[in-house]
Amino acid sequence: MRGTRGYLAPEWISGAITSKVDVFSYGKLLFETISGKRNIEELNSDMRNYLPLQVANPIAKGEEVLPLVDRRLNGLVEMEEVCRACNVACWCIQDSERDRPTMSQTL
Repeated sequence: MRGTRGYLAPEWISGAITSKVDVFSYGKLLFETISGKRNIEELNSDMRNYLPLQVANPIAKGEEVLPLVDRRLNGLVEMEEVCRACNVACWCIQDSERDRPTMSQTL
């Protein structure tokens, strides 16, 4: 197995590797970009602090995601773009590779 800890798709364990592992990694990178936090930090925390859940829950409820955006941006973001990035990131990191988009669909 090769790859960077924090970006590996679940199927690396089963051995059935497809191009969707890159999609998973891309989704994790989007979460880093949105939050300003490294994925490796998330690995050692409990599920309450797991960033994908912190993003997915407000999106599912139609709530604001601005509190999850990197604080160094001081709220100076286009919320439509942040919401779109959050949706794509959530779509990309689904456990089943069949449920993930292709890389061309993420554009």
